[in-house]
Amino acid sequence: MPSTDLRLAELLSSLSLASDLGLGQPLGHGLRTCLLAVQLATEMGADPSVIRSVHHVALLRFLGCTTDASETARMAGGDDLAFNRTLGPTLHGGGLEAMRALVAAVGPGEGPVRRIRMLGAAMLDPGAVAESLAMHCEVAGMLARRLGLEESVVRSLEHAYERWDGKGLPDRMAGSDVPIEIRIAGVARDIDLATRAGVDVSALLTARRGKGYDPAVVDAALSLDPTGIDADLDAVLDAEPRPVTVVADLDEALTVLADFIDLKSHWTRGHSRRVAELAAKAGAEAGLAAADVTTLGRAALVHDVGRIGVESGVWDRPGPLAADDWEKVRLHTYLTQRILARCPQLASLEPLASSHHERLDGGGYHRNVSGAAIPPAGRILAAADVLAALMADRPHRPAMSLTEAIAVLASEVESGRLDRAAVSCVVAAAGGDTTPLKHALPAGLSEREVEVLKLIAGGRTNRQMADVLYISPKTVGRHVENIYAKIGVSTRAGATVFAMEHRLIG
Repeated sequence: MPSTDLRLAELLSSLSLASDLGLGQPLGHGLRTCLLAVQLATEMGADPSVIRSVHHVALLRFLGCTTDASETARMAGGDDLAFNRTLGPTLHGGGLEAMRALVAAVGPGEGPVRRIRMLGAAMLDPGAVAESLAMHCEVAGMLARRLGLEESVVRSLEHAYERWDGKGLPDRMAGSDVPIEIRIAGVARDIDLATRAGVDVSALLTARRGKGYDPAVVDAALSLDPTGIDADLDAVLDAEPRPVTVVADLDEALTVLADFIDLKSHWTRGHSRRVAELAAKAGAEAGLAAADVTTLGRAALVHDVGRIGVESGVWDRPGPLAADDWEKVRLHTYLTQRILARCPQLASLEPLASSHHERLDGGGYHRNVSGAAIPPAGRILAAADVLAALMADRPHRPAMSLTEAIAVLASEVESGRLDRAAVSCVVAAAGGDTTPLKHALPAGLSEREVEVLKLIAGGRTNRQMADVLYISPKTVGRHVENIYAKIGVSTRAGATVFAMEHRLIG
């Protein structure tokens, strides 16, 4: 996938979809906000350069939302997504409105005594909100600058929570000192929230006019009809003023997305970069084509984007997860699929990126595929993800040494969950000893021949085996001949008995 194929606006749309998850909003909230913001800027007679900045800022306004997700989750009783969803509509509202939302958002599932204590702690530390939003703004500006965005966009994101009346953050700007992009994007976002919540948009705009909102933006908004706005990516791309910008360095852009993902939890920071490094080195070690190694590394950078859609209280829990928590964990690979599939030029990464928890025995998730249905690159990504996780601190255990992690991987190989060759390549990429992973297969069979033998024992015809393994029937035939010669049989029944004797099946 050449870097010039990816429009900057498409990448920003992907980041917008990811931030929707972090805000507890449905996928497409940021896209609708962008379309509304462009309409507002156009209605106000803005210059095309300003409309372009508005377009980008509306997509990226919450690029820092993962920065302190763990702290937010602790304050909210574990669910940072519900907290963000409840407090989000009050950013430009009055103090009483914000207080009511805070009471509703802090510890809703806790007992009354603990909840009162949590609310008291939140109210006695008003500086925590200012610190939190300042972090959001700083991180958003840093990530935007790495994407090569214009300075007007970066500056706007650094002041993402300012208000017309000077009561915003981080610098309490007021009036026309607030970047026009933020004045417009804030109104556009609240219009979408209100429309979906069934709130009277006109009344909301009028009540906040001259307070949280710029009066000129409100006047333009009152002439718009937000009900027909749909979260359509093509419409968002069409709304960007020409000439369009393409991504200059796709790998750096995807690394920005990886860092945005990994900020979600203290325990995962740097994880996606590490997985990408291991996977790319292991892919080269395995002899994958250069283009496939590149795709593998890029897929590894974004493999965990769906993690943002699961509350931080689950990822940060030190004890065992309950059954419903495990269901949420299993959801994150599906969310990765949904985000990447929405953007055509990133969709080629989706099948690989969203498969990193699939296992050879079919016990993985979310598609529950097994065996030959998992391609070599997918097997490598799965092994790289496990090794990187094992060698990092987690809330339920300290980091393992490389030797300890290899022992765990070896047990996963022996149990039939991870691929031996893939794990060996990943361990070699990490500079580890692959000796514990070596295993003499019976009769000198290769790993591929064992796969074919298992399919023979399962009653597959040569044609069916060819379909499963993505090779030609002629190649399958040669494998079958070699297997029969090595194990000393001449029939499928004999091959099946051999497979059972050597514990290759069942």
